[in-house]
Amino acid sequence: MKIAVIGATGFVGTALLKELTDRGHEVTAIARHPEKLSVKGPLVHPVAADVLNIQQIADLVKRHDAVVSAYNPGWDDPQIYEHFMAGARAIQEAVRRSGVKRLIVIGGAGSLEVSPGVQLIDTPHFPAAYKAGASGARDYLGELRGEKELEWTYFSPAIFMNHEHSGVRRGHYRLGIDSPVFDAEGKSVLSVEDLAVVIADELERPKHVRMRFTAGY
Repeated sequence: MKIAVIGATGFVGTALLKELTDRGHEVTAIARHPEKLSVKGPLVHPVAADVLNIQQIADLVKRHDAVVSAYNPGWDDPQIYEHFMAGARAIQEAVRRSGVKRLIVIGGAGSLEVSPGVQLIDTPHFPAAYKAGASGARDYLGELRGEKELEWTYFSPAIFMNHEHSGVRRGHYRLGIDSPVFDAEGKSVLSVEDLAVVIADELERPKHVRMRFTAGY
């Protein structure tokens, strides 16, 4: 397949590039600073772009089989909520304009329900440092659910998917929809390498069109 990855130099984007190209897919790697790409090779086509430039992104992703957005303005951005919403909306509009139908958005775990009617972000122990970014990801999911034209999918990672819990590709996982997937120890964990496996599997065999899903071990 020919896939465009937005946010290709980030933690998630880097893992996606490796998994997709290892499977033989051709990837247009879109980033603010593509010179920072750590995954290179004949299947990787680096492109510098600004997600807020809707027409530029639309032109870049035309004639691709799918677009995967791993866009994140950065957890240290004091305006992460506003910037995430603006970027996510711009990407969605760009994909619409491009004529590509398939859009997968990597969102957050904050909107997953940890008990009936209670989302993770609203629990007392949710880290304050992540609240603004998680709120953006949750609110954008609400908007994306109204999208009628694109064959969109929104992926919420496991609750723990940071550098500490990554580094290993197990190649297996379990799926969930609106609640976290917990392992035998009651933890919701998925490495970034296996997040990339989940997304590559969804691209090759779509099972969650116009819905959100999650995964964990």
